[in-house]
Amino acid sequence: MKETAVSTASVPHENIPLVFSAEVADAMNEGRPVVALESNVITHGLAYPDNAATARKVEEAVRAGGAVPATIAVEGGKIVVGMTEADIERFASKPGIPKVSSRDMPVVLAQGGMGALTVASSLVAAELAGIPFFASAGIGGVHRGADKSMDVSSDLIQFTRSKVAVVCAGAKKILDLGLTLEYLETHCVPVVSYRSDDFPAFYCRSSGFRSPSRIDEDEVVARAVENHWALGNHSSFLITTPIAPEDAIDGAEVDAVITEAIAAADRDGVRGQAVTKYVMRAVDAATEGRTARANAAVLINTAEVGGRLAAAHARLLDGSRSV
Repeated sequence: MKETAVSTASVPHENIPLVFSAEVADAMNEGRPVVALESNVITHGLAYPDNAATARKVEEAVRAGGAVPATIAVEGGKIVVGMTEADIERFASKPGIPKVSSRDMPVVLAQGGMGALTVASSLVAAELAGIPFFASAGIGGVHRGADKSMDVSSDLIQFTRSKVAVVCAGAKKILDLGLTLEYLETHCVPVVSYRSDDFPAFYCRSSGFRSPSRIDEDEVVARAVENHWALGNHSSFLITTPIAPEDAIDGAEVDAVITEAIAAADRDGVRGQAVTKYVMRAVDAATEGRTARANAAVLINTAEVGGRLAAAHARLLDGSRSV
């Protein structure tokens, strides 16, 4: 990792150890759009070397959308903002790198080890770095049976705390999507579907729930994001975009598998963060790998849309400054 300076105006907490790649530092100093990306998909998603190849495709998708990618991780007691090719290869090939959520960050930073950031921790890092846009395949949410387990993803909590626009393909279908939307409404987190009427469900185009709002124009999305923060809110703005029809998985096809897998996880004593991985692997096996391919497609699609919307937001801010 090469440590590169970035304008301190973009770093609100100067005592937090941030290391910017040269590409990201140059983009931020020049006022060009940047999109933050999570590193957890490298270490806890696809197997090597497919994970490294997919991470590179995701970064290229951000560039195709008109922005600079900044994949974020933790290493050596520092937050790495913009992983290099060597960083991606090292994280992709090294087994046992822990998944680091926002509650784990202070400990992992203090210990100086490697850590792959989730959605929640990526939002913390993105805001510290001064990056207003983040793209992910799918967010966490309220788990099925949460009335007994109290299992609610830290992603939802972090949305109420981090001033970052989140571009995603909705939430995973294994969750209780109705309650997830209720939670977001209760905590006043805006949810806008980009060029779609429905709230998507990761590799399924629709969750069966209508989105609170639909916006088709990039510039209107950018204005809505900026309006949310101008109104005094210090929270996230959620923008969903569905997977392409040719890559999507039929929702009805996976519903039965999800129900069986959740029951099996309960019987096997699988708890907490391990449930999602357990169920997703069961669904992947039942669909003979089609969901794994759809997972990669979702990552690339949301990254491209994230780049496009971040570019529109940067143009809006640039126009405001020139007035």
